[in-house]
Amino acid sequence: MLNKNNARVVAHRAICQVALEKRFLSDSLFPDDTSDTSFAKSLTFGSIRFYHHLNDIITPRLKKPLDKKNLDLHCLLILGAFQIIYTDISRHAAINETVEVAKCIEKSWAKGFINAILRSIDRDQKEIDKSTHYSHPSWLVKKIKKDYPEDHKNIFLENNKKAPMSIRIHPSLNKEEYQKELEKQNILCQSSDIFPQAIIIANAVNVNKLPNFQNGSCYVQDLSAQLAAHLIAPKKGEYILDACCAPGGKTTHLAELCPESEVIALDNEKLRVKKVYENISRLKITNVKIIEGDASSKDWWNKKTFDKILIDAPCSGTGVIRRHPDIKLLRKYKDISQVIKTQTQILENLWIMLKPGGELVYATCSILKDENENQIINFLNKHEDARNINIDIPWGAGEIGKQKLPEYNFDGFYYAKLSKNKKK
Repeated sequence: MLNKNNARVVAHRAICQVALEKRFLSDSLFPDDTSDTSFAKSLTFGSIRFYHHLNDIITPRLKKPLDKKNLDLHCLLILGAFQIIYTDISRHAAINETVEVAKCIEKSWAKGFINAILRSIDRDQKEIDKSTHYSHPSWLVKKIKKDYPEDHKNIFLENNKKAPMSIRIHPSLNKEEYQKELEKQNILCQSSDIFPQAIIIANAVNVNKLPNFQNGSCYVQDLSAQLAAHLIAPKKGEYILDACCAPGGKTTHLAELCPESEVIALDNEKLRVKKVYENISRLKITNVKIIEGDASSKDWWNKKTFDKILIDAPCSGTGVIRRHPDIKLLRKYKDISQVIKTQTQILENLWIMLKPGGELVYATCSILKDENENQIINFLNKHEDARNINIDIPWGAGEIGKQKLPEYNFDGFYYAKLSKNKKK
């Protein structure tokens, strides 16, 4: 009998937690006391990534819908189907080992049922492979097709790939020398032409394998996210706000680029604020003050206006689905309007705190136009003292801000840069 730390048992439990309990994949769903954690994660992320496709394969094969108390068996079928359709795991292992999980969750009576459905899928695999399926929720398929009639197929394709791993090395380090240190550890990597501190790791590794990581040599951060601090371009003596800052990637980057600036890091979630403290400590940052507060309110503000403001706005996360595939299960159509409303409130609130002549950078990890370009166009139309600043780099597209779609080494991301006109 499989034990509770078997990779498929762990993966099944994690899939149930996401699909049935609506928990996030980032919620520490995987135990540390098993040597098979990486395999369990691979099975889980893959099953969640292709959940919508797998669900449409499984559902017609059920004679009747499963009772609520047996929906964990549906998740078990998802796990088995993923192995059959999307991996090169032997069919014997994929089916037999998955069937054994039923016994481990005390539902031995369902072993024959699970076995029959999975063998049916295995028999039909050639036909299944011929069909096209985006494996996204239907509401998101419609929105992406509407926003990107020419690019939607590639977006869905990229969203269903594994995310790359990129790091940002400390500006005091020589990038070529650090790459040599990585290669000594047999970590294949390449440099980025656009981002001066960026190194792309060929195959994701544990951060503790990165040279001198615990002493602040680098920070794991996608290439697209590394643009934020360069758009703010902190200078000596400037008073800068990083709003919605957790877990501190952009905060620490701002502080590293100009230790003579003063950075206020604002976030309203206690646990996430703790992560900011941890990252600041590891990277030995001394010019950041952390405030726990809501970017849409003023109760934390001391009335001192900022030279520059970075808004890393709450968003749908539709640009980082390959990194967080659970977004496709947990994000709903009705959530988008609330997200847009929150973004608007934050923009309006923080604009008041920006000095005349100051600059504001608005960023999201979304690809939906209503959260990005349309949001900024609406803001510019309402504020006569706001001016769009062109972002002149070979990254993304657009006239009002720059939108990068998920592509190879880049997450989907949007940036807009605004200046506040001085009073005449």
